[in-house]
Amino acid sequence: MGRRESSGSGAGQGVEGMTTSGLVVAANRAPGTIRRLEDGGFAVGHGAGGLAPSLARALEGRGALWVAAALSDAERMVASGSPVSNSGMDIDLDFVDLPAEVVAAAYNVVANTTLWYLHHGLFDRIRRPIFDRHWHDAWRSYVAYNTAFAERIARGAAPGATVVVNDYHLSLVGSDLARLRPDLNTVHFTHTPFATPEELSVLPSEAARALMDGMCSFGAVGFHTALWRDRFLASASVWSATVPVAFVAPLGSDAEQLRASAAATEVAEAREALRTRTAGKRLIVRSDRIEPSKNIVRGVLAFQELLDSAPELISEVRLVMRLYASRTGLADYLAYGAEIDRVTERVNERFTRDAGEPVIELDRGDNFAASLAALSIYDVLLVNPIRDGMNLVAKEGPLVNITEGALALSDQAGAFAELGTYSTRIEPFDVTGTAAALADALALDPAERAHRSVKLAEAAALLPPAKWLDEVIRYARPATLAS
Repeated sequence: MGRRESSGSGAGQGVEGMTTSGLVVAANRAPGTIRRLEDGGFAVGHGAGGLAPSLARALEGRGALWVAAALSDAERMVASGSPVSNSGMDIDLDFVDLPAEVVAAAYNVVANTTLWYLHHGLFDRIRRPIFDRHWHDAWRSYVAYNTAFAERIARGAAPGATVVVNDYHLSLVGSDLARLRPDLNTVHFTHTPFATPEELSVLPSEAARALMDGMCSFGAVGFHTALWRDRFLASASVWSATVPVAFVAPLGSDAEQLRASAAATEVAEAREALRTRTAGKRLIVRSDRIEPSKNIVRGVLAFQELLDSAPELISEVRLVMRLYASRTGLADYLAYGAEIDRVTERVNERFTRDAGEPVIELDRGDNFAASLAALSIYDVLLVNPIRDGMNLVAKEGPLVNITEGALALSDQAGAFAELGTYSTRIEPFDVTGTAAALADALALDPAERAHRSVKLAEAAALLPPAKWLDEVIRYARPATLAS
């Protein structure tokens, strides 16, 4: 399965001579990219962006072990015993290697097309969900996936260690871990929203109960906002006899690291290229994964209504969308990407005659420098998710923006709890209301814009990853098997 070398402080000897750690972090993905070297060995370095790399930086110097699923060929080879000869981070990695069909069923069918949709309120209940034999087979794979993680954590954790388990992929780990290692101090942190009891009731009752018992078997559970915590507590009171300590810890951005990235030459070049293409227009910018909960189509329709209601803006304002692919193995995501293309083309065709050029610039591709460049010069940052656990873009934008830009923010984004006072509020399903919010944000008094931009940046940096992790660890408690 996995192979690792000695961690630093807090290490001890576990079963089969395996070096154990006093701090274990578990997540579906590894914090960095495993790559094969010319000599046949393997190296690992920080990923380009996202939650896992941020946590990796926060873990440096803590002697931590990170347990992840082996998802690539290189990761599977490391999991089978190939050593990592060159590590670009101060973390030990251990990979859980399961059959590809088990991982696909657990990840695609249960985690990403059931639990993700459930917690983000995306089920329409007319066509979906459908819990047929295929789904129940996938649920058994999800159970096996979680059990394998629990067993690997149990092997890698030193006596009395702290274990931080992340996200909906690993909701069941708590039950197995409480049985295997009741000595551990455990915490589960959910980076997504959480379903209401009524929403959770769409699951088969056995699955709903297992899901909640799994989370309630952790010593503590954490969320980015009080809204998601309170929904969890309400669901736990219905579906589990044991309710753990539940807390709120809103993850912020690493302002120093992010601003250093934004100062790179390639970002400056991308910024000048964007300014040249948009020819001095005011910019409404968004940066998102192509994912249904991000509500991109309604954002385009709101921009269309903005131009309809204020035709003078056709020649003055451009919508810049930095979008990158996500979960391309799922049909819903491919269809949503195609819908974004269709509505964007329709709006551009409609207004190009009056504008003399497209009014929407749509860039695809995971180009971090181009995204930072767009975020640095927006006049309005549009963040309108249906639901989001946090939404780091809403925090990253104000930290790198150099034009005193405004933020138009969905009240269903976790970040709204911290940033809402200084943003223009959006109700995500209200297209006309979103158009009005964009108009209001564009029309802000310059002094008010400047004041808000300063306050947004301050709020965005309040709990950077290292401090956030300290807060999460502080809540870890002995695991208790839910009953």
